[in-house]
Amino acid sequence: MYSVLINAVLSSSPDYELLFEAVSWPSETWPETEQVEALTALVEGLGSLLAGSDSAPLTGSKSCVIYEKIESVIWTKCLPLLSKISADGGEDARCRESTAAVCKLLSACVALCNESVWRRAVSSIIPSLLPSEDELVVSGRLSVEVATEVMAALIPFMSVDEHLIRTTLSSAMSTIKILPDALVSKIIVRIILTILNSCSTARSDGILLSILDDLCSWHCAERTPAVTQRALLCLTALSDHLMQCHSSSSSCPRDPDPRLSPQFWKIVQDGLIHRDSLSRKRALYLLKRCAALSEEEGFDCPPSTAEEEETLFKWSPNKSEVFRKFWEDYILVMETLEENQVHVVRPVLNRIDTLIQTTVNDNQGQGLFHPSWLLCVYQRMFHSENKSLMREGVCHLLELQVLRQPAFALAFSQFIVGPFMDVLSEISLFYRSAGQSVGDCPEVAVKLQDFMVTFFSSLPSEARGPVLLQLIQQLGSKHWCAVPLLFVCQAVSKLPPSPLLGSSGLNVLREVLRCTMITHQVLLRGAAQCFLLNSALSLTVVSEVTLDDVFSFLMHFRADESLCRGTELWNQLCIWLLEHKGCFKSRIMHENCSDTPTEKETVRAYVQGEMLEYLRVPTSTGQTERLPDSREADKLARAILLCVDMERIRPGAEISNDLESLLSPLLDTLSRVSTNMYLPLCKSDKALQLLLSLLQLGAMPRCQCDRAEGGDEVMVAIENVFFKLVDPVQGFILRRMCGELQELFDVERAELYLRVLRQLVVMCSSASTHCIKIQQCVFPKLIEYGLTVLQEPSQQIPSVGHQVTKAVAMSSLATVCDLVDQEGIHMQTETIAALKLLNDYFYSSLTSLQCQAALENVNKRLKKPQLTDCSSDVEAQSLLLQDWGRIAANFMRHQWICLNFLIKALGIPKSEISKASEILKAVLDCSVEALALLPSDLVLPVFTFMETVLPQLVHDEEGLCVQAVTLSWELVQGLSTNAQDFWPALKGFISMAFQHKLLKLTHAEASTLMATLKQIATELLELSQSKSGVFGMLLQHCCQTWLPIDAGSSEQADIVFSSVFSYINMICEACLYGPVFRRDQRLVTDVQIYVEQLGEKCAANVAVTSDNRDDQLPRTCVLAFLSRLDSLDLQHQRLIEELVVELLKKDNDISKSKVRYYSNSLQHRVKNRVWQTLLLLLPKLREEFVATLLNRVFEAGFCSNQASVKYLIEWMMILILVQYPQHIDSFWTCFNMDHEQTKTSVCTFLSVLVHFNLIIPHLKDKTVQLRKALDVILQSCFNHNFSVRLYALLALKRVWSLAESLKEEDTDALKGLSSVVIACLSQAEAMQSTGNANKNWLRIQEHFFFGAFHPIRDYSVETIFYTFPSLSELADDEWIPPWKFEKLSCFSESPSLPMKNPAPDLGQLQPGDWIQQDRSEQDKEEHWHEVQKKITPWRMGIQEQEPELQLVPPQRAARLGKLHGALIVVASLIDKPTNLGGLCRTCEIFSASALVLDSLRHISDKHFQSLSVSSELWLPLLEVKPAALTDFLQLKKSEGYCIVGVEQTSNSQSLQNYQFPEKTLLLLGNEREGIPANLLQMLDVCVEIPQQGIIRSLNVHVSAALLIWEYTRQHLASSSPEVSSKCN
Repeated sequence: MYSVLINAVLSSSPDYELLFEAVSWPSETWPETEQVEALTALVEGLGSLLAGSDSAPLTGSKSCVIYEKIESVIWTKCLPLLSKISADGGEDARCRESTAAVCKLLSACVALCNESVWRRAVSSIIPSLLPSEDELVVSGRLSVEVATEVMAALIPFMSVDEHLIRTTLSSAMSTIKILPDALVSKIIVRIILTILNSCSTARSDGILLSILDDLCSWHCAERTPAVTQRALLCLTALSDHLMQCHSSSSSCPRDPDPRLSPQFWKIVQDGLIHRDSLSRKRALYLLKRCAALSEEEGFDCPPSTAEEEETLFKWSPNKSEVFRKFWEDYILVMETLEENQVHVVRPVLNRIDTLIQTTVNDNQGQGLFHPSWLLCVYQRMFHSENKSLMREGVCHLLELQVLRQPAFALAFSQFIVGPFMDVLSEISLFYRSAGQSVGDCPEVAVKLQDFMVTFFSSLPSEARGPVLLQLIQQLGSKHWCAVPLLFVCQAVSKLPPSPLLGSSGLNVLREVLRCTMITHQVLLRGAAQCFLLNSALSLTVVSEVTLDDVFSFLMHFRADESLCRGTELWNQLCIWLLEHKGCFKSRIMHENCSDTPTEKETVRAYVQGEMLEYLRVPTSTGQTERLPDSREADKLARAILLCVDMERIRPGAEISNDLESLLSPLLDTLSRVSTNMYLPLCKSDKALQLLLSLLQLGAMPRCQCDRAEGGDEVMVAIENVFFKLVDPVQGFILRRMCGELQELFDVERAELYLRVLRQLVVMCSSASTHCIKIQQCVFPKLIEYGLTVLQEPSQQIPSVGHQVTKAVAMSSLATVCDLVDQEGIHMQTETIAALKLLNDYFYSSLTSLQCQAALENVNKRLKKPQLTDCSSDVEAQSLLLQDWGRIAANFMRHQWICLNFLIKALGIPKSEISKASEILKAVLDCSVEALALLPSDLVLPVFTFMETVLPQLVHDEEGLCVQAVTLSWELVQGLSTNAQDFWPALKGFISMAFQHKLLKLTHAEASTLMATLKQIATELLELSQSKSGVFGMLLQHCCQTWLPIDAGSSEQADIVFSSVFSYINMICEACLYGPVFRRDQRLVTDVQIYVEQLGEKCAANVAVTSDNRDDQLPRTCVLAFLSRLDSLDLQHQRLIEELVVELLKKDNDISKSKVRYYSNSLQHRVKNRVWQTLLLLLPKLREEFVATLLNRVFEAGFCSNQASVKYLIEWMMILILVQYPQHIDSFWTCFNMDHEQTKTSVCTFLSVLVHFNLIIPHLKDKTVQLRKALDVILQSCFNHNFSVRLYALLALKRVWSLAESLKEEDTDALKGLSSVVIACLSQAEAMQSTGNANKNWLRIQEHFFFGAFHPIRDYSVETIFYTFPSLSELADDEWIPPWKFEKLSCFSESPSLPMKNPAPDLGQLQPGDWIQQDRSEQDKEEHWHEVQKKITPWRMGIQEQEPELQLVPPQRAARLGKLHGALIVVASLIDKPTNLGGLCRTCEIFSASALVLDSLRHISDKHFQSLSVSSELWLPLLEVKPAALTDFLQLKKSEGYCIVGVEQTSNSQSLQNYQFPEKTLLLLGNEREGIPANLLQMLDVCVEIPQQGIIRSLNVHVSAALLIWEYTRQHLASSSPEVSSKCN
């Protein structure tokens, strides 16, 4: 239309300047797009006139004027307007349309100007391609977006200038590396592709080669995910040029074929495992294109030479079928892995086996397929967001048989120590698999052990050591969770013994121990240490490590977690040292600088040398020095103990003599510490540290000592040696503690001395002479000196010496009190007298008017001292002074240790006994104050003190007692996130608050305190929901308090037990308590059980003090408590009966609140626990009480119950009727009840009759009872419900066999039923030919409850709590194995309640219920048609398309006045007629501008027409083949259209937030593949639809409909009020 109009205007108005003025615009304004288009039309029209095509050509002068005008349009109109658009910086429709219009105008002007004009224009635009470092927009500079469009318009004119093309290309490639993805796509599509399209084949090949080399070099230099992502974007955009048939006639010196570039394939492989899904899609697209092109042209990849890199992609024409099959399988696997759903991926996992087999079977040359492609598959699975899919990948790799081949094992080695080790740190891999029980080794861990052995055995011998070293380095390179670390360490420990690790290996293992053992699961940490030490013993190259390397390595194993004496691990270490005696590498000592190798070193020689070196100290400087590092003492002590234990193994060894000679330097030093005044203090301290370490590390765990025949002879020998030195050592300590310690460094020195004193007291406890001497000499002097120091007046300005002396004095007093209290030492007269003075010090004279002032010595605080310049080593002491807060806190804590002992041992001083209540109140006030002052980890002595005082004050000062308990509980709650301090504090609090003296109080005696304790018990139960073990600790304490194991039948014991009735709800909750923790917490618990079941094979089980925090502990504890109740004791009987009533009420409440509940739901579990507890208590119930609850048991049978609950109720009924047969009539009544809503509940009672053979011997009139049984059974045999009939037939078969066994005279009464019974049984036998009925009939007869189970013989704890839950398919965390009860010493096993079944028959059965349907095994998918296979759009038939397509709506739609939007919907990639038909209908409904199809033949398809319902008659339809989409989209971009794709990418915009431009082209992807990778960079924006569900994608028609509607809502609705109202 423009051309016709312009020609008419030009022919009628020859004043062209006037025309220019008319259609131009002022420079400072932004014209409408139509005005720019009008000027463009004018220029194009003038071009025709200037070319002389018109009949009246222009004169020369006019032509010059017009050329000048046209050139001026470039500099005065186009470029200024482009700068204005750039300055606006918008991406809206106006900017896009204006840019397109100006670029068209610029192109029209340049076409009419000479070469210098476009050169000048290009030169001014190229700098704009690179972003400016200055944030301010430079005047005249264009934005990258605008500059890209301008260059695209100018490139066709530049094709003649090779240099300018190369300059433009270089600028574009530089820009690609630094700009965002969206701009990079524009540059590639608008500049690089335009250059390639405008150049000849020869030039384009050279350009492609330079681009390919540039990208490969960039990736080689910076192999990062970001570079890979950008390189893939570029390569995919250029794929149509790169992936074309390459001819040998090209003049390019090297073919731009990416398949020949090893770096290109590294880019592809990095892309296949990229975290970004779009990058993976692009990499897979390139791989598909290469494989398809290779097959099409018969590509022959030349083999790589020795000097070149290894070829990753190979193809040969004579093996084309093998290659095609391999890459099809490979691409299928990689595409399917994108689904992230196990049920989709699992069917194609067998394709991986095919790939591997194909790779292995090729034995010619270097192989057809490089193993790195298989690694990409595994790494993609490891990166999956789906943890189940990740686990599948790990398991598949662990079972990979191909790794048995050395070549493959070596090729996989770097993958194993890299990505594979990374994925093994994922804790979810180690969950138990289906079919595994609690405590089993996880499936992945078992496979990992076998894998490690196979893998390292298959590696070439020279590669094993380096690979193992790298693997262990991975363990130390990051923080690992406890569970994965444990199982990886275990797998390494299973490697066959071989010399693989030298000194560097020990260093790496040491780093693992130091850096990765940061976990609060102490048992798992200890077990991992054990496995690591086992690994070191079996894999160390002994000849390459020195003994010092070994013992330095052993320093990092903690004695309280793994490496302690008496364990199997310790003995293995001794044997290992013996076996390699004289084999270790010799050390080059400092004195020996020669290179001559010294004599091989033995352990004994090493210890003797180290002892001398250890005690060799420099001359004292006279200044107080810091305490030496105790780790040196630990290292030497462990070496000494190992040496002695090694020699003990030798026959005929004299331990005492060997030990004395070994320790002689130490013994000499210790013998002189109290007499030699010139002995360096550092040497004395080091000797005491070594003494302390020997006594601490030498002690065996108690369980090991008990088993050792004749005791621990080594420890006895050590103690005998040190007995001789007790006097000089205690004399030295006494001298130092009484006045010589006055520097800040001396605080920690005092701690050392007191720890040594404590060890000496413990050691001497068996030797009464030494113990008495210590009490007579040491204790009184320490107490007297301590009191003297504490009673000194305070200084106005506290000095360091004075305050340190006080801290040391209080510490010594606390040590004495604690030793006398904890070790149970009988106090001597001298000690008692000194302690009384200490007691008087704390409880000084008290006046009734001023209670608090009298206790000024309680909670006494240290003042922070002032340092003076004369202090020694001021700088070092200043650093230590920063920790003064801890010193002051310990000072107060030590006061409470003393007070705690004194109140129990001596009580209130006799002089103050008349004011005892006032003193106790005052001191309790002080304890409450101490809770607020002390750090939370130091309050235990205060709790222990309160435990003694609270019962004495509760009657007179209940409010204060409540305050103390409440504040203590709040403090414990505040520690719930600090595991290290929480558990000791909780234990101390429970011992204090729930002691028997408080529990026995009645509500009348202390109502507020009782209410407070009940509330705290409730809160403890709530806390246990998130912190496993809390409720168990409370239950253990309370049960032991109510019913102590060693309690007699005293009146006091009865009073204490009576308090249980106040906590009946807590007992009931404990019976119903069960696992509540999260899955990750359950995993840790499962693994801890697994480690515990390793027994003494794992030294951690011996070394680590067990703290049972199992969430089944509350149940097992309370069940053990119930098992010990005596039914003859009236109080016990009352408790049992009240508990049974409460449990039945709980069961009834659940049944009423929720008639139907799911298997393994909380309701199911609680009901199951109720009936398990009732079965346990049944033998203890009185007959009269059973009669009262029988109807409630029968009522429970009528409820809708899960299988496990149903079996327990039936078992309960059977046992009641066997024990109390007089209630049989009540049982018959149940069959007459009308329960319409639960008609099948009669099956419960029929199940009881299946076991009628156990009941009838106890009945009086057997014939009558048999007749009643047959009557009720026969009624059910004709029930309409199949299950009821099946139960009835089984019961009939069993009961009739009883009837037939009676004597003939007793069966007369039953003869009338004979024909009916025989007919029914015949019907049952006839089921054998009726398919499913027969299966169910056989299955119900074989079911455990009706077959192997014997209700009386199998009554045991094992059956109730372990066998029944497992056979009735209750979740395995509900199974309580017998060993959990056996661990509790308080469980009472009796003939009426045995622990285990006498016969193993029941426990050997497999779980299963006859009512379940057959379960078919998952069949492996083996054929192509069973999985989705992606299309390859570039291989579809391609026909030549016209370069331009005009979008003209049908005239019929125009006549109807139909509104049309500017939306174009492109569906050329969709191939299903049904989707196209529905899409056509949607586009017509919402007035799309046009629908683009790949072929117009679809409209004649009946499936298309069934959904389109004639909409194709009213909608413009266009045909664009998939191969022509690139050109079509380019054309639409130049027309100002915004290309929108429906695709999920990292930069997608949400549909609900995106504003559609009016000129929008919507590109829809293929149903399965989505939008191909080569078209993604053509998109201006990707829009995704917000999803809430699990399924990843919508149907393509549904997705398109949502976007089309949103476009319509935003545009057409706003343009018409009527439409708007309808839309709203």
